Amino acid sequence: MDTKSLTSVGGIATAIGAGAVGVGVGTVLAGIARDALRAERAVDDGPDDLLTAPDSKPRRLPARSSDGTLLNVEIYGSADAADDDGDVIVMVHGWTCNTAYWYPQINHLASSEGGSRRVVTYDQRGHGLSERGRRRPTIAMLGQDLDAVLEAAVPAGRRAILVGHSMGGMTIMSWAEQFPEKVGTLVSGAVLVSTAAKAVMENHALVPVDLPAYARPFAPVVAKAITSVPVPIPKTPIGVRFSHYIALGPHARKAHVDFVDEMIGACPPRARAGWGSAMGRLDVTAGLAALSVPTTVVVGTEDRLTPRKHAEQIAEVLQRNGSLRDLVVWEGVGHMSSIEAAERFNEVLDELVAEVSRVGQRVS
Repeated sequence: MDTKSLTSVGGIATAIGAGAVGVGVGTVLAGIARDALRAERAVDDGPDDLLTAPDSKPRRLPARSSDGTLLNVEIYGSADAADDDGDVIVMVHGWTCNTAYWYPQINHLASSEGGSRRVVTYDQRGHGLSERGRRRPTIAMLGQDLDAVLEAAVPAGRRAILVGHSMGGMTIMSWAEQFPEKVGTLVSGAVLVSTAAKAVMENHALVPVDLPAYARPFAPVVAKAITSVPVPIPKTPIGVRFSHYIALGPHARKAHVDFVDEMIGACPPRARAGWGSAMGRLDVTAGLAALSVPTTVVVGTEDRLTPRKHAEQIAEVLQRNGSLRDLVVWEGVGHMSSIEAAERFNEVLDELVAEVSRVGQRVS
């Protein structure tokens, strides 16, 4: 066979290969779309008062991370340290979210009914009002940002209860890994919510299990594209259905789905893609060894992004270290567990706050 013939055969083979990839990827995407559009519609039972913006405006505190990136920090509760000498609750939101994610907890904890606790939230870099910075996003950077927030927002002599959802939980583990000497002195307890310590992209449940055999090898390509391609997310009725399928449980309330869809859509595409790519290299299991404070792990059985197996792996490590306070599993709840099951989640926080307060009093 001459050179020209070989070139032609090579071109045909390349075209066939590209066509096979296109068919495989298309089949995976079609499977996700099928399940999303066939899924049960959200329950329209009216608004959720816990999702309204808090009555009291937060005090904004700029904090600079180690590379100079400016982070938006918001503080709720008493402005006078003399009025509140308890542990500061520091809440760290997840991927594509912002400080509004914690409205159900702020409305409870920073209100008179919740004891008017001091609550600190902040926008992860590239999200909300925080700068994106010039460096390529890394998981280590998340922990360094949290360290800057703790330095700026937790008064001297006080300790923090760290609460992290999804990428926020990864942030806490990253911080503990990099600053293990600060854990015992700065932190009294932690809650890791709908999160993972490693292999998050390899163990999600976004792709249907009934794909044809030829399409299964293309599932990782599709998952990476969904999380790491910086394209805008159009706001459409079908888009809301996808947000529901990916991020919430099958029987979620419409108020919750709409709130989450709005928040995800507000995340800048470059930040969403950058952090999605960074999580593809996640491994913060070493941070669990350093997390030597009572830690509660929370997950929903319908979490597609960080399925239950992640929570169980985290709990197993914490159990060996003697730091596991509880593993809480909620039936029918998806990834946005502290929104979907806000009342139950607030009870978990109340119990932890009361427990660490009792321990602090005994120590005093």
